[in-house]
Amino acid sequence: MVRQRKPVRKKRRWIPVCGLLLCLAVFFGWNELGEKLDTRETTVWRNGTTESIDGNTFYSKYMILVRLSDGQTLLQKNSRERLYPASLTKMMTAIVCLENASDLNRQVQLSPAMFEHLQAENASMAGFQPGESVPVIDLLYGMMLPSEAECCEGMADYIAGSEAAFAALMNQKAKDLGMKDTHFVNTTGLYDEEHYSTAYDLSLLLSYALNNESFRAIFTAKSYTTTPTQLHPQGMTFYSTMFKEMDTAAFSQGEILGGKTGFTDQSGLCLASLAEKDGEAYILVTAGAPGNHATEQFNITDAFAVYNDFC
Repeated sequence: MVRQRKPVRKKRRWIPVCGLLLCLAVFFGWNELGEKLDTRETTVWRNGTTESIDGNTFYSKYMILVRLSDGQTLLQKNSRERLYPASLTKMMTAIVCLENASDLNRQVQLSPAMFEHLQAENASMAGFQPGESVPVIDLLYGMMLPSEAECCEGMADYIAGSEAAFAALMNQKAKDLGMKDTHFVNTTGLYDEEHYSTAYDLSLLLSYALNNESFRAIFTAKSYTTTPTQLHPQGMTFYSTMFKEMDTAAFSQGEILGGKTGFTDQSGLCLASLAEKDGEAYILVTAGAPGNHATEQFNITDAFAVYNDFC
């Protein structure tokens, strides 16, 4: 007589499986809310040696701090990884304009067709009107301080005939500067998959551009009032998007002298800035900080933290 075996009940393996999933989540850098953690380290150069600190020390995903006197990188975080530069793009727009416009007082007439295109894209604009004639210098301050789109595209049309042709000049300048992982498709920094750079490349750009006296004056301005026109007889006053978010530009033994902010949903909060501490000049490029225009400006928070502790 053959005895029948009782069926073997399979043991539930939920606990080991859950444990395995948790281990994988930690390994691949996800927190309990399913958000990606930045587990990579930030590299600091201090007293002739390199050391690493926790990648979550700062809000920004991408950073580079450079001492201008010798070009030494003092701090970096994912500085060679691609990012979307948002309005940091306008630093390149401005320097290409300055190097191709011989007369900064020359009047530029703003095309009505350009405004239709920008309104369709919901781009931010300074308040210039279709058909208005504006000096080059006013458009440069408009693109850098309040970061407005009609100033960028108006100058692109004036210098190159179109934004696409001007973008070609931007890409050539990037190549000349050794910005090997940068490509521009527009003058404003509106999101495009083919419009990208790195913190390192943007530091090369800013280091170069600050040697231009006009660029440096615009970059460090807190405000600027435009020339009166028929449509704006009192002129318009522009304010720096960086300085207006600060109670003070001073930090321990130093001061933030100027900067350009940027933001898109894909870029996060960005900032390229210039500071001086103990007689030395430094530039800092950051991108990928959380938040938006309505939150704490974590890009500026990072700037004060870096300049205070790592210069």
